[in-house]
Amino acid sequence: MDRIRGLGYYGLAAVIFALDRLTKRIIEARVSVLDTHTVIPGFFDIVHARNRGAAFSMFADSNSPWRPFFLIGLSLAALVLVAGILRNAARLDRPTAIGLSLILGGALGNVFDRIVSGAVTDFLDFYIGDLHWPAFNVADSAIVIGSGLLLVSLLRPKQQPAGA
Repeated sequence: MDRIRGLGYYGLAAVIFALDRLTKRIIEARVSVLDTHTVIPGFFDIVHARNRGAAFSMFADSNSPWRPFFLIGLSLAALVLVAGILRNAARLDRPTAIGLSLILGGALGNVFDRIVSGAVTDFLDFYIGDLHWPAFNVADSAIVIGSGLLLVSLLRPKQQPAGA
C-alpha cells in the first residue's frame, strides 16, 4: 500500500509537469513575445516572456558561458535530491509528500525548458500600479505552493506518541 501511495506522489509530479508543458505550449503557439492580453485591468495580464535566468530572472543578464550549465546543473541536483526524498514517501506526512511532489513536477517543467530551449517560458503577469511581480508559470506556482506546504509541515507542532 505504501508503494502505491508513493507512486501517487510521483504521479502528481507528472501531472504538474504535463500541465506546465501544456500551458507553455499554448502560450508559445498563440501569444507573441510582444503581446500583452489584459485579463483583469490594472492587476493581471497574460504575456509571453522568455526567462534565461533563474527564479525571478536572477542571472538573466549574465553573459557567462557557464550560466546555462550552472542553472541546469543546480536544477538537476535538486531534482535528484527531491526524487530521492520522495522515494521514502511512506515515512513522510501528507503535506510534506505533496509539497515535494509539487516541487518535483515544477522543477521538471522548468529544467525541461532550459535544456530544450535555453530559457523558461513565463506568462502569468501580476501587478498593481507600479508594483510589478516578475512573470511566472505553472511550474513556478507549483514550486512556491510546494515550498509553502513544506514550511507549514516544518512549523506545525509534531504529535506526541500515545503514552509519552
